Amino acid sequence: MNGKYILERFGFQAKEEPVSIYPFSPVYHIQGENTDFIIKRTQNLQKYGNQVMHYIRVLREKGILVVTPVPLEVENPQLIDDVTYVVYPFIEGKKYSGTQEEIYEAGKLLGKIHALSPEKNAFDLEPYDVFDFDIEEVIESMEQIKAHAATNNLIIACGLLRQKFLEAVARQAELQTHGLPSVATPYDFKANNLVYTPAPFLIDPDNASWVPRIFDLALVLLLFHNEMATAPSRMFTAEEWQVFLDGYHVYVQLSEMEQAIWPAVLEHVFFG
Repeated sequence: MNGKYILERFGFQAKEEPVSIYPFSPVYHIQGENTDFIIKRTQNLQKYGNQVMHYIRVLREKGILVVTPVPLEVENPQLIDDVTYVVYPFIEGKKYSGTQEEIYEAGKLLGKIHALSPEKNAFDLEPYDVFDFDIEEVIESMEQIKAHAATNNLIIACGLLRQKFLEAVARQAELQTHGLPSVATPYDFKANNLVYTPAPFLIDPDNASWVPRIFDLALVLLLFHNEMATAPSRMFTAEEWQVFLDGYHVYVQLSEMEQAIWPAVLEHVFFG
């Protein structure tokens, strides 16, 4: 879709076609007279977009540092050719660099967000429903992995990996029936979605969903450093993860059941 057209729908003018600052989705940094803005794609208004916007506004009202739609003379967010876009303020701050203080404060922020969640899905956010892996998908994935490994001269224990896939498939029904505590959460809580001001400020809440909170934590462990040039190109170390949890536990204590099934959850989210 033409980026100039999107800007114009929100009342902004551009002499040239804007260039997205994010390679996987249209995200435009717009310089205003007194402040800067971000225009980006968000959840479809016809499904869960309005619910997400209501949820993040409530988070902001309760003291969470999170972007909310900028008041404009036109509708914001709005549906443009069946795709929903939103204008957020551009947040000035420092990018994550992997210090223990940054990790601890990020853990505190997620813990506070989880602690503020209602016990039921009162915001009507999209519920987590990835419990439908099947054997055919395992076989298909393994063929793709083998082909990729052969092309790049990689040595992968495909037999062991296939076994782990199958074990995850077998356990998913059990995880679904555990009655795990669920929370309203941004569900994409990672370093490239935070700006330190110096407190962490959440700049991309658009994937907000209703998710088992232990699943949300597993995703953080697996992906927190993903897509972030200034972050270490690896998962958290055991020490870093403990620092994150120390911050998280300021607001939330996991149940014994959540702690007991952590290894199974981690595998489930990894293979998902």
